[in-house]
Order: sequence, then structure tokens, then C-alpha cells
Amino acid sequence: MTLRLVDTRTGAAEPFVPLREGEVGIYSCGPTVYGPAHVGNFRSFLFADLLVRHLRFRGFTVRWVMNITDVDDKIIARAAAEGVPIGELTERYAAAFLEDARRLRMTMPDVLPRATHHIPEMVELIELLIGRGHAYRADDGSIYFRIASWPRYGTLVHIDPSQLRVGERVSADEYAKDDARDFALWKVARPGEPSWGTSLGPGRPGWHIECSAMSMRYLGPTFDLHTGGVDLVFPHHEDEIAQSEAATGKPFVRTWLHCAHLRMGGVKMAKSVGNIDCPADVYERGFSPRALRYALLAVHYRSPLEFSDESLHAATAAVERLAIVLKTLGAYRHEGPDDPTLTALLDEARADFTASLDHDLNVAAALGAVFELVRELNRRLEARCLSAADAARAATFLRGLDAVLAVAEEDAERLPPELEGLLERRVAARAARDWTESDRLRQELANAGVTVEDARDGQRWRFVEGGPRD
Repeated sequence: MTLRLVDTRTGAAEPFVPLREGEVGIYSCGPTVYGPAHVGNFRSFLFADLLVRHLRFRGFTVRWVMNITDVDDKIIARAAAEGVPIGELTERYAAAFLEDARRLRMTMPDVLPRATHHIPEMVELIELLIGRGHAYRADDGSIYFRIASWPRYGTLVHIDPSQLRVGERVSADEYAKDDARDFALWKVARPGEPSWGTSLGPGRPGWHIECSAMSMRYLGPTFDLHTGGVDLVFPHHEDEIAQSEAATGKPFVRTWLHCAHLRMGGVKMAKSVGNIDCPADVYERGFSPRALRYALLAVHYRSPLEFSDESLHAATAAVERLAIVLKTLGAYRHEGPDDPTLTALLDEARADFTASLDHDLNVAAALGAVFELVRELNRRLEARCLSAADAARAATFLRGLDAVLAVAEEDAERLPPELEGLLERRVAARAARDWTESDRLRQELANAGVTVEDARDGQRWRFVEGGPRD
């Protein structure tokens, strides 16, 4: 089946054909590090992670670039409010983002460029725009993109060009969603703000030019996929297209993918609204990082997602079902004949899983294929119609699918050494038929956040909410 993705520009599911056969270039708008990233931000980041993982599962070589915005209006205002240099502020929150991403098993992008490290590329791009008549210097020395010079402005968000406020300027990085005016490329130096001495004069870049410069630096003037939250379609991505194509004369991005809002209490999650949860808040309520990851991935990326403790409880149950079947397969010791129908079952599951994700990352259908396989494997385990070799093969297969999802198990499912010791002592107690000691050790493990269950093939354990997981 051909991979098809819904392009924001056309609204249609288009067959995905990369610019270079077998290779994919992806740019994702990453965090603006003026505060901790909330779970709404991570919905967008993890959708891009799922896309990258699926493309690699399908055999593509992927180069994934995600920027870190470390200078803009919000950062400057926050640093001033805290009385710290912007570098101190952004280092703190960039480190927090990377730790949150690690715990949520987000694939680390191949390149994580920071805006402040790419000022020369931005200056070069702005000089190209000036030279080609698409940018001009205002009276105060700031440089703006001239929207009237670019007739195709508005094609991503489908703005009527006749409604544009041609000739008016906006210096803020973000502005009214129903407005379109000349936007700042370079902001003249002002007291108390960071600035760089360049051929453009002292100043700093506008937000929009940052992503154009960094994406083209690492992926070239034209690349395959650009992802972000739906709130970035306008003005940010519209402005990216205009300034990039006006500078190079080439198409900028072949396919645009945008993730719908995460909602909490029926309202878009946003710092400006105040209805936010950060990953640390979720963990403090006893939910695991992989349950949070599952909750953020389980609904199609273009559909709004209502986030709540109820959705996290459902996610916890789902990931535990996957962990339990893998533990059961690992403990299975029946030495009967191989199941001759297992290969067909696994092949069908792989086909359904792949076809679902090939259909614009239909993750709900892909998860349905996984859990249908889990139900059938549990049935065969109960009936003991699998061999031990079958069980091992099925476990390896499930882990192969989970390389795309990254939710089934804790990292290597390892316990701290002291808890491993308690499990071993419990095995010895049961072998000696010391049921009192066995029960005492089970309770000690439960107090440490580990549930132990006795099965035909031995004891199985799993973490409970709040257990000693990473």
C-alpha cells in the first residue's frame, strides 16, 4: 500500500513520494524555551515522532530536524520578569524539554538547531530578500517582508488576497489570526534586548525567519515534510513559505502536516488560558510516562484530543495489557509442536498495522490491529497451542510493532537490583513451599509499586501506577 498523507495546503490525502528516493527530510517546529513545555506541546512533538518512526519502519532513511527557539518576544519578556539573562533562562528550559522528551521516548531529532546559533544564515536570507525587492527597511531601522511583493501569500491558510492590509506593518512575532501585514524579519536593537552586530546593523531576528533559515540550512531549499501544531499555520508557516520561496525561487515544502489542539475541560490547552498540564504534573498524579505517551498518540493527529485523568487511566490499562502479554509470552514454557497458523496471523497483523499508518497515520486503527493480535495470542496461550519457540517469535514480532509506538514496556523492563533480589527470594520461598514468606515478599514488592502474579509458567510482575519506574 502507498503511504498517503493529508497536506494542509490541499486538504487532500496525497500519495507520499519523497524528493529523493528512499530518503525523507522532515522539519518540525520545536519548543520556544521560555517555560516548561506542556502536554499540548508534546502532542505535536510526539505526532512528529510517530511519523518519523513509521517512515523508518517502512524502510526510509529519515533526516529529522527540530528547532529550539531561544530568542523571541516571549523569551525576552520572561527573562526580564525573572531578572536573568536570556541565555540562562533558555538553557534551563531547553534542558527541561530534552529531559521530558527522553522520558516520553521521543526519538531525538538528527539535528536540534538553536536560533541564536544561526544568526549568519538568517542575515544571508534577509539580504537575499532585500536584493530581490521582497524586503525593505523601515524608518526605525527594522527590516520587514513586503507581502505585496508575493502574490501567492495566503495559499496555505487560504486567505483572500483582497483582504490583506497591504503596506501596514506588525513588529510582534505573533499577531491576529485574521490579519496579514508586512512582518518583521530583523528588529533593530533596543535597550535591554539582546542584539547581534551584523551587516544589517545591530538587532535580532524576527521569529518567522528563524525557521526558514534553519530548515534550509539542514534540509536544503526544498524538502519533503514540515510538521507543527495547527495554531502555527498562520501566521508562522504562511510567513515561512513566503520568505523562503521569495528568497530561493524554489518550492519550500512539499507536504505540510498539522496536529490539532489538545483540549482540557473543553478548551484548547494553552499557557495564555492557564489550563495546562506539564509532564511532571501528570507523573505526580501517579501516571507513567508511557501512559502519557499513549494518551497523546492514541487519537488521530488531525482530530482534537480531550485530555483528562480518565483518558490517562484508559491509557494505563492499554499499555499494561501490552506489557502483560509480553511478560506472559516470555514466561511461556510449553514444549508442544509449533503452531502452523502463527505465521499467517503475524503477517495479517503486520499488514493491518502498516496499512493503517500508511493511511495518514491512522493510529487508532493501527492500535486496533495490535490489540486484536493480543487477544488472539492470549487465546492461544490459554489453550496452550503455541510452542515456546512460537511464543518467543510472537514477542519479538510485537516488539517490532512497538518500535513505532514505543508504549508496550518499561525500558528493558528492569527492576532495581534490590527488587530483583526480592523476586528471586520469592521464587525460592515458593519452591520450598514457604507460603508465609512468599506472601510476605509479595506484599513487600507491592509496597514498592510492583504487582506479582503467579501463573502456570511461573511468577510475572508488572509496575503499578507510582511504581519504581524511570
